[in-house]
Amino acid sequence: MVIPGSRALQHRVADVKLTVRAADGSPLSRREVVVQQKSHAFRFGCTGFEAVELAGDGLDADARAVSERILELWLELFNTATLPFYWARFEPERGRPDTRRLLAAARWFTDRGCAVKGHPLCWHTLAPEWLLSLTTREVEEALRARITREVTDAAGLINTWDAVNEAVIMPVFDREENGITRLCRVLGRVEMVRLAFETARQANPDATLLLNDFDMSADFEHLVEACLEGGIRIDALGLQSHMHQGYWGVEKTLDVLDRFSRFGLPLHFTESTLISGRLMPPEIVDLNDYQVAQWPSTPEGEARQAEEVVTHYATLVAHPAVAAVTWWGLPDGGWLNAPSGLVRADGTPKPAFDALRRLVKGDWWLAPTRLMTDADGRLEFSGFLGTYECSWSDGSARIRLDTPGPQDLEARPAE
Repeated sequence: MVIPGSRALQHRVADVKLTVRAADGSPLSRREVVVQQKSHAFRFGCTGFEAVELAGDGLDADARAVSERILELWLELFNTATLPFYWARFEPERGRPDTRRLLAAARWFTDRGCAVKGHPLCWHTLAPEWLLSLTTREVEEALRARITREVTDAAGLINTWDAVNEAVIMPVFDREENGITRLCRVLGRVEMVRLAFETARQANPDATLLLNDFDMSADFEHLVEACLEGGIRIDALGLQSHMHQGYWGVEKTLDVLDRFSRFGLPLHFTESTLISGRLMPPEIVDLNDYQVAQWPSTPEGEARQAEEVVTHYATLVAHPAVAAVTWWGLPDGGWLNAPSGLVRADGTPKPAFDALRRLVKGDWWLAPTRLMTDADGRLEFSGFLGTYECSWSDGSARIRLDTPGPQDLEARPAE
């Protein structure tokens, strides 16, 4: 059995020769086996901020019902949640971090088999105001302590972090005074990255740490080069793709992929958005400058968004360097009041949600499939990398496809 349309995605697919055995090791010949996919190895992600809200007491009954509905839809499509550790909101009063709610939200996702990423550990925007009264040396000490605390407290629940967010602009950021920019001006970008990565690595040696940025220019390439040449271990590059002014298109997307894949690091598209209403004017430089009270989704915009979502994900998943794609906000209005969600604010899915689900849980997913073993207890199938359940009349087993291409595997029930 071969997955339709998967030829361009062979780096995501394993061709399995599976021997099905009884508990005693004997092959089960001429036996019907149902093979079905249970999870993707590829990280299909989305923010999970609604779980943080539900972990607190601030929602009324109607808002709670909408958040619960959004999380139900979330689980239909995604397997990786990004949770907000924005320092100013996480610890507005020094020494009183919002650890309980964030870890409760992380546990909600991990209990359902999802991975969790924390965002971010070091960022100049949303730095707490109380940093302003500290000396630069004290800011550095506070940042190190903050990173150590968050990574240590969350170890085992959150093992992936955007260690540094938007370092290219960090030392020249002039929209508001903040302690992190002041520290970065003293240390420089590379040493700021080193501080965050090495502090986080010491707190959790097994963590996956990303250098994340919206700047897709050569400036970010030069920073990555300088960090790697300086001996900083970067586990993955985070590339933001907020397309509020229109879809990048395949050509631009492939250009970004080619330029950043040359570093040999996994690429995570950490913040993807496409608009289902009118587009932001092209002359806007900083997306935060476009503040409107009403930014509605429209039927025409929703149809456009659905087409663009399919093209965007198909382009990224087809590239072997891409390991994760995160949609930035499942419902509308979560960031800049934009109609960039896959779900409307009332919790009803848009066409883009259905289109993406058809890819992730349709074209790129093996539904329950009945196969027959041969005289030696063997059967063959192709499937996207991930976990699978194999069941037969008197037993079942789980297998994991970790490597693309031919694989010889065995399935036998656990003793």
